[in-house]
Amino acid sequence: MDYRVWLGFAAAAFLMGVLPGPGVMSIVGYAIGSGRRVALASVGGMAIGNMLAMTLSLAGVGALLATSALAFTILKLAGAAYLILLGVRTLLSAGRRPVGEPTVAPAIGMRTAFLGNLAIGTFHPKTIVFFVAFAPQFIMADRPYWSQAVLLIATFCGVVAMTDGLYAVLAARAAGFLRGHRSLRWSKRVSGVVLIGSGLATAATRG
Repeated sequence: MDYRVWLGFAAAAFLMGVLPGPGVMSIVGYAIGSGRRVALASVGGMAIGNMLAMTLSLAGVGALLATSALAFTILKLAGAAYLILLGVRTLLSAGRRPVGEPTVAPAIGMRTAFLGNLAIGTFHPKTIVFFVAFAPQFIMADRPYWSQAVLLIATFCGVVAMTDGLYAVLAARAAGFLRGHRSLRWSKRVSGVVLIGSGLATAATRG
């Protein structure tokens, strides 16, 4: 692959990473409500999910999904429902914790955050369809297909993982200023609202 083609794809991946979407919203929600470690676990899940989604797309599954309105809708609503349920769970956990409680456990664990964003990254239908239309433009016909595909997958996942990680760290640091128990309860409420908003944004995605 020509390095100029690769640089163009890397720049496009960076723009996709920095533009907030449902994935970024979920990561920020985890960071605000459950801290940096949980948010970074969700980043790892999203990175692996993106890798699987891009692999499926370049293998041809995305083309099938793009032509099936029913499959698109099922995947979209399943991902949206998961985010909304996590948001509701976070809101309920914030309401149950008394203000004077000595310690406040994370509303969502690292494993839940990882698996949640793994599913979102893998099955987000818009991502799969996007890769079908976008990534092949950077693959040169006169060179081996899969060697170029692997490079594009690694580039995209690496770049987006860095931007997602930055969102996670910055959001967790901002939430870290909320030291009081009352503020922690409010941060969990904000986290719940963000996760629900991410789910609604996913549900509103059009094929």
